[in-house]
Amino acid sequence: MNRKLIYRRILVLFLAVGIISSVYVMDRYGIKETSENRQTESTRENNRAVGRTAENGNIVSANITDEPLVYPCGFQVGIYLETNGVMIIGTDEIEGQDGLNHNPALNKVKAGDYITKVNDIDVSSKNQLMFLVNKYGNEDIILTIYRNGKYIQVRIKPVQTGEKQYKMGMWVRDDTQGIGTMTYLTGDGNYAALGHGISDIDTGELLDSEGGILYQANVWGIKKGEAGSPGALYGMISYEDSKILGNISENTSIGIYGSVNKQDETEKMIEKYHLEPVEMARHQEIETGKAYIRSFVSGEACDYEVEIQKINENSSKNKGIVLKVTDERLLGLTNGIVQGMSGTPILQNGKLIGAVTHVFVNDSTMGYGIFADIMMEETQS
Repeated sequence: MNRKLIYRRILVLFLAVGIISSVYVMDRYGIKETSENRQTESTRENNRAVGRTAENGNIVSANITDEPLVYPCGFQVGIYLETNGVMIIGTDEIEGQDGLNHNPALNKVKAGDYITKVNDIDVSSKNQLMFLVNKYGNEDIILTIYRNGKYIQVRIKPVQTGEKQYKMGMWVRDDTQGIGTMTYLTGDGNYAALGHGISDIDTGELLDSEGGILYQANVWGIKKGEAGSPGALYGMISYEDSKILGNISENTSIGIYGSVNKQDETEKMIEKYHLEPVEMARHQEIETGKAYIRSFVSGEACDYEVEIQKINENSSKNKGIVLKVTDERLLGLTNGIVQGMSGTPILQNGKLIGAVTHVFVNDSTMGYGIFADIMMEETQS
């Protein structure tokens, strides 16, 4: 897989996203738990719910259920998503070498189109596209466009803007990167994250992806949310082979999905973050009332109390849960839900019931969530 920006660090500011709305972190001034007190409230509820008992500090299964077991996560990961070609954001006039304004792409391409080939040569980056346009721009060029699930060909005559320089009058974007929150991990190494898709920040269109890579990430700052101005996160991704966690196989409207590279990496991840398996609830089991969201806001897993205010099975797939943050620790650190919190797991009665997906712009204590069993259907498919 061709990875651009390898061995380079970037700083990422998350603003809702079209791009990632999925990082959830708070500063290190939060309450830390000691290793002796790491068992969270929802974990204790889970042990009671599935009939586990403690023996010499170890959790032992007392019964077997038919519910799928998953590992709720809540920690941050770096996301590098490779698009299928180069995405067109829009068209614009350009001034030619003749001093006149031209718009060669007007009414020929649309925002959301993907350029996959130039004169039958595969295109994967903006730099490559610019090189090919300059090389062949003295004549008409044929663009292969991916639009609405179909490939079409478009003929465009580039405009000369300088010596051996040509332009088509398009704004384009290629690969996308950011930081997101992993929702859950399965025992065989499959994962789900975000709870919503990665969309283009300008067009709002779901990015058509050829896959991508999951990296380790560090978040170093947070901007609190305010009424009318959702918060945002600052973070860093290390694009090094040693920091690769796994692959991204699907970018869908209900999250990103993929797998950890190796089974031993899955085990290392479970051990590193002290992950414990819980049952995944069917959405019919969800109740209004107390629940928890799990996040590594202080460097360790902590469950913050929320209230499930409404359950709507008929809403859009990633807005079936309406929740309100009630935990004073979280309110003190973030003023509620910040943009970038997408993917944070929601637990109730010791089971994973969903993931945070959106924040209310005018009330940062309120947000939406997606049902966990909807995400599992995508994982299993």
